[in-house]
Amino acid sequence: MATTAGCPHRRGRSVVTTLFILDVPENETIPVVAATDAAVTVSKLGPYFRLDSTSTIVVDRRATGCRHAVWYSCVGGLDGTITQHDKNALRVEPR
Repeated sequence: MATTAGCPHRRGRSVVTTLFILDVPENETIPVVAATDAAVTVSKLGPYFRLDSTSTIVVDRRATGCRHAVWYSCVGGLDGTITQHDKNALRVEPR
């Protein structure tokens, strides 16, 4: 018999996707652009910007103005699955 005890989808809790971006000057535009999505909440946790959403987090690289080297090194941690991280966008889906 399968149990649903560890599955937040089936116990009525919202699944939250979380992305951490190191708070350095080069990354400052990433949480600003992410916050334009009403479903994304941006806060600070230690030396990181914390981006939370109950859906997918998508950040368009060109909108941030980040150069490629900064873009590819911006992720400081996450609770979710990166499904896209290329020259166009960073997409983190719920697990």
